[in-house]
Amino acid sequence: MRCLVRTPSKLNEVEWRDDVELVVGSIEDPLDVAMADIDDAVYLIHGIGEGSDWVAKEQRDAEHFRRAAERAHVQRIIYLGGMGAESTSLSDHLSSRHQVGRTLSDGPIPVCELRAAVIIGSGSASFEMLRCLVDVLPVMVTPKWVATKSQPIAVSDVLAYLVKVIESPTAFEGIYEIGGPDVVSYAQLMDLYAEVAGLRRRRLIPVPLLSPRLSSHWVGVVTPVPASLARPLVDSLVNEVIVRDTKTVDELGAPQRTLRDAITMALSTTRRDEVPTTFKDADLEAFHAYATDPSWSGGKEFSDVRERTSSSSPGDLYDAVTSLGGTKGWHHGEWLWRVRGLLDTIWGGPGLRRGRRSPTDLRVGDYVDFWRVVALEPQRFVKLRAEMLMPGEATLEWRLDSTVNGSTIRQSARFKPRGLLGRAYWYSIAPFHFVVFAGLLRGVIEDAERH
Repeated sequence: MRCLVRTPSKLNEVEWRDDVELVVGSIEDPLDVAMADIDDAVYLIHGIGEGSDWVAKEQRDAEHFRRAAERAHVQRIIYLGGMGAESTSLSDHLSSRHQVGRTLSDGPIPVCELRAAVIIGSGSASFEMLRCLVDVLPVMVTPKWVATKSQPIAVSDVLAYLVKVIESPTAFEGIYEIGGPDVVSYAQLMDLYAEVAGLRRRRLIPVPLLSPRLSSHWVGVVTPVPASLARPLVDSLVNEVIVRDTKTVDELGAPQRTLRDAITMALSTTRRDEVPTTFKDADLEAFHAYATDPSWSGGKEFSDVRERTSSSSPGDLYDAVTSLGGTKGWHHGEWLWRVRGLLDTIWGGPGLRRGRRSPTDLRVGDYVDFWRVVALEPQRFVKLRAEMLMPGEATLEWRLDSTVNGSTIRQSARFKPRGLLGRAYWYSIAPFHFVVFAGLLRGVIEDAERH
């Protein structure tokens, strides 16, 4: 298995990194090395929203890919495209998806084109857009496209179809429409998401005059999906995207997950600790994001990032960071930490009562007051995830780098708000960040330099 990647470092933390061969490059670059000795070339490339001429660029990229595959004598191209009836007036997004399939098929190499509608899974732009709209807005003024029918599919089923096509001795060729077992309107999809996510039912107020292009502007404001990506996606919501024949089920089998299962899986807790746990070890994370997700997946993110230099070594700074909390505390602004801990205790959270397992030793999975250790890289990196009750998800991390005269330490506090309350929460505590986070970083450096 060979992967063409622009930024290999994005795969450093994924568990399958050592099981594949990486070729560094982009779709615009020469692809002869990437294609050498390849049987099946899988095309998972999308240029949506990438500049004003992204539709033309998609076709150039597809032709470039096909010609490289021809030179390398690739046996088959497998392409993940988009659904939509050819007889209708398709959006630029879906029309371009279909044209990419035709471009890949123009040569002598057989092409298997899997056409999907909305893919339900963490990191899917369509799903992230849906999630943020429903999470943030209890009342939505919606255009008439919310009545458009769609046939969403779980990302696990998409992967299963791709693998089946690759591994099967049968040379699947042509167009296969893939969809889950449920056909729903976008309004029904929003209702089901709210139900699975434990939210109150969202009130939708249809406005016939609200065009997809106009509605895309507020989608770009409310959701973290980049506006350049959100607009063509919203434009496509006027097109009905449902499976129109039984070809896929007859030849490749039926999908395994219902829409409810797909949404539940996308939001489910993922836990991999192998050590015995106590009630203090309960993982309060609402859902698990993957290292390969785009930066905007999971919702809007606020951050407080500070960087300073120190005469201490990375090892001394690492020791100072990994001894925070418990009886040692959090350096400056200690009273603010205690007030926050008290409020968390009153609201039913862990507060500061848990302390630490050890005053100095720290392991992944350990609790530190109302934080949980989620990543450790000795002398280089520490990441904590907040488990105090709040309308969102918070992390606190430190990255350490050696310099000629000592070290640099970069401290990042990040918060992904949940709904309007989450945004209000961040802005309400923002004035205290200078005391808490600036004092915390200064205290870590002072502690390291004393030792």
